[in-house]
Amino acid sequence: MKLVQINLQPHFGGGEVYTAFLCRALSHLGVPTRLLVHPRAVFWERLDLPADTLRIAVASTADLQRYLPAAPLWLLSHGPLPAELRTALPGRLLTAIAHMPVQGRNPMAFSDHERIYAVSGWVRDGLRAAGLPAWQEPLYGVAEPGLRGSTGEIRRTSRYDWDRRKGRDRLLGALEPFVAPLHRQPAFVRRDGLTLGIVSRLTPIKQFPLLFGQLAPVLARHSQVAIEIFGSGGYASVRDLDAALRPCAGQVRFWGQQGNVDRIYRQLDYLLSGLPEKEALGLNIIEAQACGTPVIAVNAPPFTETVVNGETGFLYRDPRQDGAADFARLLDALLAGRARPQPEHAVAHLARFSFDAFVDRLRPVVADAALQLSRE
Repeated sequence: MKLVQINLQPHFGGGEVYTAFLCRALSHLGVPTRLLVHPRAVFWERLDLPADTLRIAVASTADLQRYLPAAPLWLLSHGPLPAELRTALPGRLLTAIAHMPVQGRNPMAFSDHERIYAVSGWVRDGLRAAGLPAWQEPLYGVAEPGLRGSTGEIRRTSRYDWDRRKGRDRLLGALEPFVAPLHRQPAFVRRDGLTLGIVSRLTPIKQFPLLFGQLAPVLARHSQVAIEIFGSGGYASVRDLDAALRPCAGQVRFWGQQGNVDRIYRQLDYLLSGLPEKEALGLNIIEAQACGTPVIAVNAPPFTETVVNGETGFLYRDPRQDGAADFARLLDALLAGRARPQPEHAVAHLARFSFDAFVDRLRPVVADAALQLSRE
């Protein structure tokens, strides 16, 4: 079966990690991938792609058609298929991985697709409510933090991920290499006290500024709590997060994007999630648990699918509903000595996010794609 995957993201994030382990799982099932990527996406070199994945840089979506082999062909996009590929043609199966919930978004971005594979039950339920052809079982994901890249020292890098489409970002991004040598780039050393960490791209879907608008005043009352942020984002995202963190600014350190995330997780007391409703799965949440680091997350999907309250972390009431009162009670309990969960003991829960379990969930997907193409 001929399969073409499309991931044209220029920036590295969870969707790109997902693409890499999906290629490996499909290879395990005997389905090689032709992967079409953005020409500026240099990060693919450090991801663990299988030998039978052919990676091709495509200059623009207008050029996509020329890189497609003859039918029968399974097209699988990460996010909605580009408009140039959404015309139904004999011998083509039009499918996509939904890496974002459609709740609060325009679900018609997935119109004309024959199959849509959700990464969580939260995403699947939104697709179904919109009348879209969502695959019955969520694919979830694989916790493999050790395959991200460097295992060396953790040193501060830029907190910014410049958007080269914006004039301001192009200018500031061009100036940054000249200013950076004037700033210290220390190695990470864990501080005393309780360490809460963010390991994530600082993107709008995480809603970190809105979250810390509620949590920062609570955190400011506890100077023994350290907040370590590993990730980068656009200028506006970082600016807004900085502003939200102002009440507890002395407790916060930014470290920029890092490759050795498994070492980071193991030095945190807890991973802190963003807000839930725009989140699809949260690979960082399942990765942290696989490293033995419990998670603190809002008690809402998709986090209720990935965190077992009291066993692999703690769930607290959405702080927008109670002014962060439940979070404050949890933080007081942790500082008073409440036992820290040990995710490594939740064997059955962690097994859901193993490579073997992911392959098993893909088997019927591959069989269905083969059946659909045989009918063309």
